[in-house]
Amino acid sequence: MHNTVKNLLDIDNNIQVNLNKFNINRSPKIIAVSKTFEIDKILPLIEHGHIDFGENKVQEANEKWSEIKKNNLHIKLHMIGKLQTNKVKYAVRIFDYIHSVDSAKLAKKIVDEQNKINKKIKVFLQINIGEEEQKSGVKKEETGQLVSYCKEIGLDLIGLMCIPPANIDPNNYFEEMSKLNKSFDLKELSMGMSSDYLFAIKHSATYVRVGSSIFGRRN
Repeated sequence: MHNTVKNLLDIDNNIQVNLNKFNINRSPKIIAVSKTFEIDKILPLIEHGHIDFGENKVQEANEKWSEIKKNNLHIKLHMIGKLQTNKVKYAVRIFDYIHSVDSAKLAKKIVDEQNKINKKIKVFLQINIGEEEQKSGVKKEETGQLVSYCKEIGLDLIGLMCIPPANIDPNNYFEEMSKLNKSFDLKELSMGMSSDYLFAIKHSATYVRVGSSIFGRRN
């Protein structure tokens, strides 16, 4: 068994044990964050049947996944990095989910581009939950306005996403995100990475974005 598959199974097992502990009956989906990793590290996971993969650059995703997605129609590709409006045209062709929508301008551009190719992208709004100046994301108090706008223009908004501040206990941020998500009656919640995915599922994350714990350290 390839080590990436073993790592994925260990993470899944870890999640299942903790779901029972937290009395949660819905398993989150694991997004294997494959950014910067070559395809030979990713293929064993595809052969194992894993479906959800994450990339943070449009060009890298295109180069790596175009052929693979033609031959594996069930694969779901998630854009988890910052998306610039000038890259949206290419992003909607290769990605199935975009986790980093943070403005009305970007939301409108996604709608315009997906309508041209008759494709419906599933979208998360990125919330700047720690109010950090260097991070992208919508301010908490402006979330309602953007949620309403996304629904108004016909974007398939399925949930919120966050990256909490580094080196601080993430529990309070995850709890706040969970409450915010519920307040808009959104079904999905994207939060938690290699270091904190168990805390995230405790607070109802439905997608966790795990990279180094599956693939190893990035160069």
